[in-house]
Amino acid sequence: MSDVAAVEKLVSKHTELKKEIAKIIIGQEEVIDQILISVFSGGHALLIGVPGLAKTLMVNTIAKALGLDFKRIQFTPDLMPSDILGSEILDESRHFKFIKGPVFSNIILADEINRTPPKTQAALLEAMQERSVTVAGHNYKLDLPYFVLATQNPIEQEGTYPLPEAQLDRFMFAIELKYPSFQEEVEVVKSTTGDTSATINPLFTAQEIIDFQHVIRRIPVADNVVEYAVSMVSKTRPNGESATDLVKSYIDWGAGPRASQNLILAAKANAAIKGKFSPDIEDVQAVAMGILRHRMIKNYKAEAEGVSIEDIIQSLF
Repeated sequence: MSDVAAVEKLVSKHTELKKEIAKIIIGQEEVIDQILISVFSGGHALLIGVPGLAKTLMVNTIAKALGLDFKRIQFTPDLMPSDILGSEILDESRHFKFIKGPVFSNIILADEINRTPPKTQAALLEAMQERSVTVAGHNYKLDLPYFVLATQNPIEQEGTYPLPEAQLDRFMFAIELKYPSFQEEVEVVKSTTGDTSATINPLFTAQEIIDFQHVIRRIPVADNVVEYAVSMVSKTRPNGESATDLVKSYIDWGAGPRASQNLILAAKANAAIKGKFSPDIEDVQAVAMGILRHRMIKNYKAEAEGVSIEDIIQSLF
């Protein structure tokens, strides 16, 4: 299949996928779009939202519609790396046998990742980056496609272990979930308090998703779009020459080169699902919020004056 035909197929499949997900998830269009862009770009995503916004249900539904294996890990302060990676046990014939942990799946929902100590967070982040796990000196490859969706609760800070900036940087997107609108909440209550349940049909195979990921990487990008993305990221660095006044006043630390790479990759995926064969500046702007949100650190002055990170990112366009 040519790349042009593959992009056209992706557009029709993406439309079907959105319809399938909408059987269970009401609203949250933007969130679903960003999760799907992450999946098709081969990145990971961090979901930030208060409890009860159907984060787990959303990931489960997306995994079913994509036809992928899904596992959920509920992070707790006493969780050990071996609990998620797996461990070696002695079997009946006195041989060591490796029992795979929940990290061996296509889609992992790392629920409340900031509830577990750094040692366990690091074990998951290594699996995310390397797509492989090392236990007792043996290296085990993870099945592709491999996608981690971690959730963080923004209101609970007591007894949590916030992810360090270097580890946050490994997530392609930070996606903020907001409360549904009044009408959406009415729909949610109606659909979840009855006795009927919708069935989700798997629309993809694992290999198809891997093929689409390769197609997206092959999409050509004009130099001016790459330069726009890189200049946008360099504007976020307060000590840089091109930093804006807002950045100099309110930002302590800006985004690194991984942000530029992810902006272009996500812009390619955003263009592909809209049926375009090359991304433009609008595609970069469409994904910028989710990609830069967790890579810029606000200073005390921004907190005191109530300046949001979204306002600062908007000023870079």
